[in-house]
Amino acid sequence: MAPGPRPSAEGLADAPARPAAVPPGLTGPPGPAVRGTREGDLARDALAALRAEVGKAVVGQDAVVTGLVIALLCRGHVLLEGVPGVAKTLLVRTLAATLALDFKRVQFTPDLMPGDVTGSLVYDARTAEFAFREGPIFANLLLADEINRTPPKTQAALLEAMEERQVSVDGSPVRLPDPFVVIATQNPIEYEGTYQLPEAQLDRFLLKLTVPLPPRDQEIAVLERHALGFDPKDLSHVKQVASAADLAAGRAEVAKLHVAPEVLGYVVDLARATRMSPSLQLGVSPRGATALLAAARAWAWLSGRSYVTPDDVKALAKPALRHRVQLRPEAELEGATADGLLDGVLASVPVPR
Repeated sequence: MAPGPRPSAEGLADAPARPAAVPPGLTGPPGPAVRGTREGDLARDALAALRAEVGKAVVGQDAVVTGLVIALLCRGHVLLEGVPGVAKTLLVRTLAATLALDFKRVQFTPDLMPGDVTGSLVYDARTAEFAFREGPIFANLLLADEINRTPPKTQAALLEAMEERQVSVDGSPVRLPDPFVVIATQNPIEYEGTYQLPEAQLDRFLLKLTVPLPPRDQEIAVLERHALGFDPKDLSHVKQVASAADLAAGRAEVAKLHVAPEVLGYVVDLARATRMSPSLQLGVSPRGATALLAAARAWAWLSGRSYVTPDDVKALAKPALRHRVQLRPEAELEGATADGLLDGVLASVPVPR
């Protein structure tokens, strides 16, 4: 089987059925495009068009946008990490503007209470009864800005919503909309006044995407836009190009993808290798392995293929696993990083052929 051409960050117009950007860590090209149902093909084209629309407001960050699309296809949550000023919030707001989905934003602060996010019971004088008033979490797409600034009590309420897709009101569950996806942001260098996310909550994020500083040419392009009057608060020029129906059609197509036993074994071997690493005190759980497989399947479908390859797994290994491993203190003192250790794991585990 001859591989197809490697997708590039500029290949959207030439190949609308392929993803617009290469996720971090992609080491192999996608195979030849395989056409599915008409609804699936239209959904792939609509999701590919997201990059062009997001590019109207955000320069670069193609890999991050692709990761967000993969998460939407998997109904998975995303943790965005980057220093201040790299357009994390603008990126999510622009993505929401391209989707016909209900979008809410919550600025997480130390005094934020669970009811401020999930909603609360309010006394109705007309009926002499308490009625539930929904909080901002009742949305298809929730931006949890600076999530690590809120205390553990509020974190626990958000954890239930992320895992169970529901909130508890007076002891009774209330279902959240479908789809329901949390995109959270955090600053990796500022720790004063923050609360470290517990491992149980980190494990509920499908992907952890790093938002890097732009290269020089892209930073010049950012300044050029602002010099021409660009207002990041005004997204009226961004169009809706995809909907919940496109996501549902895409998920149905992703579910049909063939996964060979050798690929399943490769995912398991990667997870098990992290558990045996002497530099890690916490390796990847079975939930992490299933998350990696789900993300790899979505990437394979976006690439126009009906099967998953080991290169798909390698492409999503670091985004899907970097937040699920925990380094030993002595490894951190030696300057080791999660991404560096995952690179070593990927190099040590034999790739099926």
